Amino acid sequence: MSRTDSTNNGDVTSDVDSRSINDFSTMIGNRTSSASSKIALAGHDGMKNAWAIRIATDEVLETSVQLGVENIIFYGGPGVDLLPASDVPHGKDRNTYEHYVALRERVESYGLTIAGCENGFISNPRFYDIAFGGPKRDELIDLVAAEITDMGRAGIPILAYNWMPNSVWRSGGTRIRGGTDVTAWDNAARDQSSIMYISDETQALLAEYDSSAENMWECLEYWIKTITPVAESAGIRLGIHPDDPPVPELGGVARLLGSFDACKRLTSIVDSPHNGIEFCQGTFSEMEDARNGGIYDMIKYFAERDKVLYVHFRNVSSTLPSFNEEFINTGYVDMKRAMETYAAAGYEGVFMDDHCPEIIGDTAFPGNWGGYRSRIFAQGYIQAMLEAVTGKRPD
Repeated sequence: MSRTDSTNNGDVTSDVDSRSINDFSTMIGNRTSSASSKIALAGHDGMKNAWAIRIATDEVLETSVQLGVENIIFYGGPGVDLLPASDVPHGKDRNTYEHYVALRERVESYGLTIAGCENGFISNPRFYDIAFGGPKRDELIDLVAAEITDMGRAGIPILAYNWMPNSVWRSGGTRIRGGTDVTAWDNAARDQSSIMYISDETQALLAEYDSSAENMWECLEYWIKTITPVAESAGIRLGIHPDDPPVPELGGVARLLGSFDACKRLTSIVDSPHNGIEFCQGTFSEMEDARNGGIYDMIKYFAERDKVLYVHFRNVSSTLPSFNEEFINTGYVDMKRAMETYAAAGYEGVFMDDHCPEIIGDTAFPGNWGGYRSRIFAQGYIQAMLEAVTGKRPD
């Protein structure tokens, strides 16, 4: 498991090359679509499969077409110093409307659709004033709001993000079927750390803020009430990833979204389709609330209310106090029952693979954990499950 740089988006590495924006524009121009500006909104056209990518290379887009992965989620968005779905720096305060249009047209030129963007801006120290209520909060919200507006105008239908200033944490790893490496968590473990590298300077900065749950809830409510009208006007849905692992505090910083009730509270701050949840089923399955069938109750509750923006369709070994990640079909959650629950609740959106195990000899995939073999295994499972539940075969 690799760590990421605390000065950048938690899902986008900070290693960049020296290519210019003009080089990126040339690459975009090679495959732009001359015919389609149609925007297919994820969440309103049936249940489908997707995967998430960090860099939209020709290889990964061509592979998507060949495997029938027609919906693409990309890591990026506000706070990232790279052009969307690329390793090229944009050299500005933020990405712009033109940058997002260029990406959308590139993806559409392959016959694919952008289903959303996954982001971790709140883990960037630059934006801590938003999370904790610092003096530059309104200025920074304006900056993020401007980019969200450009994303919506450019046809990006969803921006999913998290509220974990010190990112996802794990307490090590373990091995599952066939010696496959996966991450793990134990509440009692001494060796607990963020997957994101946090420098001493950043740790000292965090210590200067009021990181109590009370203050962070106040700041989250301020953010939601300010940003939701912006998203409504721009036509882009926003949703937050639950806290992984779902515990009350880590590294001296409160974690807010670690229970069913907390996520209900989030969606009630502003009751709008533009204030929802990036439904990481793996993280919800880690919650104590998931025991005794509770995971299916949570799926039903949020899907019935159209609060599920898209699904991280992954599995884990158990709920807290300890768990490890699993292959999509070896965890404790009945994945067929889960998908049937989404369908019965009226969910219409995408299911993406996530946190795939590290298979021996795999080749790197420009996305989240797990290489090509591991992700393709999960994709095959998702596509077969969709067909079994919906009766609809992929094109």
